[in-house]
Amino acid sequence: MKIAFIGLGNMGAPMALNLARAGHEVTGFDTAARPEGLDLADSAAAAATDADVVITMLPNGAILRAVADQVIPAMKPGAVLCDCSTVDVDSARAVADQARAAGLDALDAPVSGGIGGAQAGTLTFMVGGSDDAFATVTPLFDIMGQKAVHCGASGAGQAAKICNNMILGVTMIATCEAFALADKLGLDRQKMFDVVSTSSGYSWSMNAYCPAPGVGPKSPADNGYKPGFAAELMLKDLNLSQAAAQSAGADTPMGALARQLYRQFVEDEDGRGRDFSAMLPRFAGKSRQTEGTGGF
Repeated sequence: MKIAFIGLGNMGAPMALNLARAGHEVTGFDTAARPEGLDLADSAAAAATDADVVITMLPNGAILRAVADQVIPAMKPGAVLCDCSTVDVDSARAVADQARAAGLDALDAPVSGGIGGAQAGTLTFMVGGSDDAFATVTPLFDIMGQKAVHCGASGAGQAAKICNNMILGVTMIATCEAFALADKLGLDRQKMFDVVSTSSGYSWSMNAYCPAPGVGPKSPADNGYKPGFAAELMLKDLNLSQAAAQSAGADTPMGALARQLYRQFVEDEDGRGRDFSAMLPRFAGKSRQTEGTGGF
């Protein structure tokens, strides 16, 4: 296929490179990044011209809407606009409506798997949009990732991503709290992992992405908490989850508490630029204060 890839940052660049290595004709555009190994256009519209699929990987919904305004008029009829950003559901649906009004098709397809998954081609895609558009882009999902789940109509992919990452934020905090408590109780971290990873405390945060250095599979904790998934990105997703919860009238107290704690970690402490699992040294360095505050 002829593919335009808009947004060549830490996630977008390796995804685009994987498509190019698989033999697709990929033209990229980014306002700042210029990764080697890709043909680069001078504008988003120029990249999108004559493309069969335009893929975007952008920071937020406002930027997605602005890029959509540029690329949709340049796209050929019947092409698919596939947004892999994590944005608010309203922006995803608005862009999809705009694309359909222009004779195009659209998918919202946010990803899970972080930078490592983008590089390795092992991402999971959560996809909203039509059956036809999903069928068109599935061969590309198969190159960039290991799984693509068609979640429903436009916006369903973003809804799935927001719910997934709310779970992730909550479980990572609980995992880090448990390790910090185990330390204070004199329980060896490896023994803690051996028990929890094979019993009812099992979770992805513990078993696949353990926040304790030297315990479990290799993770950012073993690299000084250099981000695989940055704490500020987790905060972004938790903000999206709480905006969606407010809009839908959903009661999500644990999600709200996770958002509060990651906001404090990123904005008031040393969390910015660190992996979201760096909550462990954060908790390990704190002592309980007043009953009921839980260290906030």
